[in-house]
Amino acid sequence: MTIATLLVVELVLRVADFRELREGSSERSLSYQYDAELGWAPIPNSTSTVTNARTIHVRHNSLGLRDQEFLADGRPTMMFLGDSLVWGLDAEADERFSEILKHRLPNYRIVPAGVSGYGTDQEYLLLQRLWPTLRPAIVVLIFCTQNDREDNATNIRYEGYHKPYFAIGSDGELRRKGQPVPPSRLQYIQENWWVHHLWLARLANAAYLKMRHPLIYVPDPTERLVDEIQGFVERHGARFMVGLQTTDIGLVRHLQARRVPFVTFDGADFYPGAAVGGHWTPGGHVFVAERLMGLLKDSNAIRAAADGSD
Repeated sequence: MTIATLLVVELVLRVADFRELREGSSERSLSYQYDAELGWAPIPNSTSTVTNARTIHVRHNSLGLRDQEFLADGRPTMMFLGDSLVWGLDAEADERFSEILKHRLPNYRIVPAGVSGYGTDQEYLLLQRLWPTLRPAIVVLIFCTQNDREDNATNIRYEGYHKPYFAIGSDGELRRKGQPVPPSRLQYIQENWWVHHLWLARLANAAYLKMRHPLIYVPDPTERLVDEIQGFVERHGARFMVGLQTTDIGLVRHLQARRVPFVTFDGADFYPGAAVGGHWTPGGHVFVAERLMGLLKDSNAIRAAADGSD
């Protein structure tokens, strides 16, 4: 009777197809893996086909970046740090602003260090992980005004993915929280045989995660995180700048007070729609590349001779 009951419940769960128990099909579930420090990270040397507003083809290098293999060749490295805007959701690899800049700035090694879904907090941690290998001369943080503040203020995002977060202590200092990051529901489905094959196991696992690792919100630490990134970059002798998806008045005023060079991308063409929208079209990436060229020149961050168009 017990076995029969379990089989019936298993069948009901499969037929009902509850969203909380489904296997994901996003860029994260297709080519990303669990990471105890960052929450999730692209699988090195992985390939996938991802469909959002359009279908794109993805390949990651040995660092887990959507880029060619990194080889130190004597050129200074320019690193773009960000989320899906840098990773290039809804863009083929050669359509991204970073690839456009590679042609405009052949004397620089352009590295798009973007991971879909990351907040500024995870980007800060990724920066520290990649620094010994990349040692960039210029770091440009691409801030997603659409969702980065929400990302930075919680420990769970996007289909229930757990992530690290930073909280401001009573002494005003930022404190790293939530590490090691617990595996998320979709990561269990992807990487655990029992949870992958049995919907009863998916149900039990989902209930366990909600009770053991509940959703947490903290006061928005965005400006403090940007300060930490700036301090880290400048202590290592590199230049720091910021590009904003659209104007965020609070962050703009903060950057002005800190004398951080920045540019906004208001007017860049993007794919509309609440579910899939917000990511730049190929024309939007061209627009962003032009704005970034202006930022780099106006701030004297690049040599005029390095611009391939001159």
